[in-house]
Amino acid sequence: MNIRKSWPAPILAAGLAAGLLSGCGSEQGSSGGEDGEIVVGMSDDVLATDPASGYDPGSWLLFNNVFQSLLAFPKGGTEPEPEAAESCKFTDSATKELTCTLRDGLKFSNGNELTSKDVKYSFDRTLNIDDPDGPAVMFSSLDKVTTPDAKTVVFHLKVPDATFPSKIASGAGSIVDHREYPADKLRKDGKAVGSGAYTLDTYNKNEAVFKVNGSYKGSAETHNSGVTLRFFHDDRKKLKQAMLAGDIDIAYRGLSAGDIADLESSTDAEAKAEVIEGTSAEVQHIVLNMNDPVVGKLGVRKALAYLIDREKLVSDVHDQTASALYSIIPAGIEAHNTAFFDTYGGRPQPDKAAQALRDEGITGKVKLTLWATPSRYGPATVEEFKAIAEQLNASGLFEADVKSVPFDQYEKDVEAGKYGFYVKGWVPDYPDPENFTQPFFGKDNVLMNNYTNETITGEIVPGTAAQTDRTGTQDQFHRLQDIVADEIPIIPLWQGKQYAVVGEEISGVEWCLDASTVFRFWELQKG
Repeated sequence: MNIRKSWPAPILAAGLAAGLLSGCGSEQGSSGGEDGEIVVGMSDDVLATDPASGYDPGSWLLFNNVFQSLLAFPKGGTEPEPEAAESCKFTDSATKELTCTLRDGLKFSNGNELTSKDVKYSFDRTLNIDDPDGPAVMFSSLDKVTTPDAKTVVFHLKVPDATFPSKIASGAGSIVDHREYPADKLRKDGKAVGSGAYTLDTYNKNEAVFKVNGSYKGSAETHNSGVTLRFFHDDRKKLKQAMLAGDIDIAYRGLSAGDIADLESSTDAEAKAEVIEGTSAEVQHIVLNMNDPVVGKLGVRKALAYLIDREKLVSDVHDQTASALYSIIPAGIEAHNTAFFDTYGGRPQPDKAAQALRDEGITGKVKLTLWATPSRYGPATVEEFKAIAEQLNASGLFEADVKSVPFDQYEKDVEAGKYGFYVKGWVPDYPDPENFTQPFFGKDNVLMNNYTNETITGEIVPGTAAQTDRTGTQDQFHRLQDIVADEIPIIPLWQGKQYAVVGEEISGVEWCLDASTVFRFWELQKG
């Protein structure tokens, strides 16, 4: 996911919530919602109600429930299936032309008919507005959209892109009513008109209220009468208290590792809260600026790779709410390997680190500043970097310190190339290895670390993009991961786990925690 949509750790799921703790149904209901309505709390805000703008977790949560896309990810699945479309398929052998046929009888929540005109309008509008905080960046391969008739949409691509169906199945593919949304500017009234399973009834600073859309036609089957989403504005303490008090039915995002551990081990009969755990496609990396006078040296980067102890980080800093990650493609995503483990091992190797520095001609301690930002990439990021600095200094090979700056300043400094060693988090837009690789390499890569490799950008990325059989891309993506482990432009640290805390009589949350990153309101049930 474009770095603007990085999520605090540890949040998002990849794969089903396999670590489910003894189910989530019991005999008494919480008091969060009434008459089948469910109240969900999270620490994030919804930054946009217009899908041409929002590229943050709260906004995409809204989009996925209020708007339809042509395709959608089924619960527990990573292959997109028809949603507003009756069918979508590539109609050429080069994967450059995708033709979709709409379902019969589609309507927006305001009663207006949804036709191919609205689909074309939605994509044209997103690209035309090109909002810096929007998802237009995902459609760089799109040339134009044509509409042979009211039910048919054809996407003409500039280059082969077998992942395009997954891109349009995401929140970026939300379809808007052409009568309701201006073509050249964002809608700013806080309202949303879509054709999804829910309507946005009210929206303000503290909550968004969603009602079931009676005119919806699609694959979702709703199990509640509505959902209220309450925003806790990054106040994790209040979120935890609200969950324990029964003021909300589900705490979806924002609890710290300590909060989760407390809730898991709680014996308080009054707590009435249960933790559901799943794995995640969210990752965090150390990014190394290839133009930096210190880490720009391969020997220094190798020494870092030999010394960082991921297992200790996830144990001591993250309370096991994350897993050690040894490559840029996380576990659960096609083509994942363990290139960094295979090359540098799973435990610190100071002797090999020292040799790498000597081979670079370095004999004294390496002075290094580790740059972090306090909230954007998880509440424990600064603590994590301090732990890494201690690991490096304990080897006797580095003299490392940590500096933290507010996110706005941090991003400006990263773009200006002021940092050599810094942190970036990533959550996928869609569950395919391309989304963990293509954005990181070549011109204008989102890591902004001056790294290019012609084999990756000129051969592997375009070659794998053209393959409709994604299992057939494994060898090339393995090759890419091995190249990254050899050249070390980034060092993968951890892969997140996802947690939701639920009150009694709440079920269905496990179907909201999979690799698609879609939190499906319609799967939630109370009673």
